[in-house]
Amino acid sequence: MEIKDAVTALAALAQDNRLDVFRLLVQAGPHGLSAGRVAEALSLAPNTLTFHFDRLRQAGLVTVRRDGRSMIYAARFEVMNALVGYLTENCCKGATGTCAAPTSNTQSASKRAKEKA
Repeated sequence: MEIKDAVTALAALAQDNRLDVFRLLVQAGPHGLSAGRVAEALSLAPNTLTFHFDRLRQAGLVTVRRDGRSMIYAARFEVMNALVGYLTENCCKGATGTCAAPTSNTQSASKRAKEKA
């Protein structure tokens, strides 16, 4: 991954609603979710959600396909993994065995911080 692509992806994810959308799509897996289901799950207005989907698509983080009348959005796992790889490729000066893996405590702390806000 090039630095320009990493910066674009990180900028797209640096907004709470877009980060929530992307995480929901990651949870949904490679088949993705319809825009309506994402809007319902996150209580976002359709026009707001369209804006967020566009930013994520422009960053290469999601794909969209038509299924009848629905637009189905899915996370691009290869781009997500490339971004994580880019961020960690020099972790601990290349000694990958010494870098700590993310834990559920990280997620819990993040969730608690959001609830306090």
